[in-house]
Amino acid sequence: MPEETFTPIGQKVEDIAPAAADAQAEDDEPRGVEEIESLCMNCHENGTTRLLLTQIPYFREIIIMSFSCDKCGFQNNEIQPAGTFQLKGVHVELRLTQMEDFARQVVKSDTATVKFIELDVEVPAGRGQLTNVEGLLTTIVEDLEAGQADRKEQAPEVYEKVEEIIQKGRKMLAGEAFPFRVSVDDPAGNSFITPDMRDGVGKWEKREYLRTKEQNEALGLADTSNEGLTESGDIIPDTVYAFPATCPGCMHPCTTNMKMVDIPHFRQVVIMNTTCDDCGYKSNDVKTGGEVPEKGKKVTIKVRNSVDLARDILKSESCFLECPELNLSVNPGTLGGRFTTVEGLLTQVRDDLHNQIFQTGPEDPAAVHAGDSLPAEEKARWDKFFGDLSAAIKGEREFTIILTDPMASSYVQSLADDPAQPDEQMVVEEYERTDEEEEELGLKDMKTENYSEDH
Repeated sequence: MPEETFTPIGQKVEDIAPAAADAQAEDDEPRGVEEIESLCMNCHENGTTRLLLTQIPYFREIIIMSFSCDKCGFQNNEIQPAGTFQLKGVHVELRLTQMEDFARQVVKSDTATVKFIELDVEVPAGRGQLTNVEGLLTTIVEDLEAGQADRKEQAPEVYEKVEEIIQKGRKMLAGEAFPFRVSVDDPAGNSFITPDMRDGVGKWEKREYLRTKEQNEALGLADTSNEGLTESGDIIPDTVYAFPATCPGCMHPCTTNMKMVDIPHFRQVVIMNTTCDDCGYKSNDVKTGGEVPEKGKKVTIKVRNSVDLARDILKSESCFLECPELNLSVNPGTLGGRFTTVEGLLTQVRDDLHNQIFQTGPEDPAAVHAGDSLPAEEKARWDKFFGDLSAAIKGEREFTIILTDPMASSYVQSLADDPAQPDEQMVVEEYERTDEEEEELGLKDMKTENYSEDH
């Protein structure tokens, strides 16, 4: 994890610049601080506004703005996102359990709401800030204390309630009230609380959500709920849709692409791809839709040459795959849904299985010594298995692929000249699902009619 710098409340832009410059040392042109002469809204004389474009780890670029007036001493610090509004709003929540958690960096845009849940205090949308959790809580406590003298005289009951909040906030700052939670909710999607790679389940959570019509209007955005859809609200086939996501590998923001594809003589499927530019994580998946078929489907294909290896194949999540000649079987759920070629599917099965057995990647320099700890007989058996599988992938031997799918969601491309005629090398047959398959798919307890009534 890269080293992070945390910015205490009141720290000036010129103090941040060296740290930001170090973090961007690899850039060809390090960004500097821009100074602009601007009007002071306190004394109406000219002051100086300083701007710095910097990158927040695990987040995105932001602009830090700092104004200072030498005439009256007025100062003001703000942050603004360097990009545009995100496709979705974001809600980030942190559970503080130790003093180190106070140093978590917080980006609060001018559209974000901050809430300390156990303190039952909420900071409404307003000035953008680059601070940390301690700075946020300190500012809240100090702002509440500033008006206590007037409240004590004018509204004693309010004074007592606010004093309870102040004392509870002081205990939190002193580390005497762990655990407690802080959340940042931003409809614009431009706010953030820094995670830590050591965070366990329930420590740090980020959730994205679709903005409401009212939130879009508050942000000055048009209603885009039907953008990219047909007039009836359906997804347009062969159109790529992009959604913001969080990489499960490094927690950086990334993008998930989705496309609906119409497979001839089969059905529509949704292809999803997630790629993280920061850590290189990649994920591909295929989802089939539609109603649950009455029967399962079994597809048997004889692979004889390179033409057969190039056939399109869709293996759904519910499909059991086997190749008797290669002693290969892949259980349902393994690899997820895949839409590729016969060669591509076998290559992925081989590489994933080889990595699990020999605990090495295909480009590992120690691969030649991999599996030395295995017994000689077992290692020889695995070497023969992978050798046969590689020969089949190269088209050097014939084999058979059997796809058994209780949801009838798997498919192999037919090479028959007339789609209405059967492929001589492929057999497609329907079968009655077993009780075990019905149970695993959750179909035995499914009720599609009068579902509001008790069973």
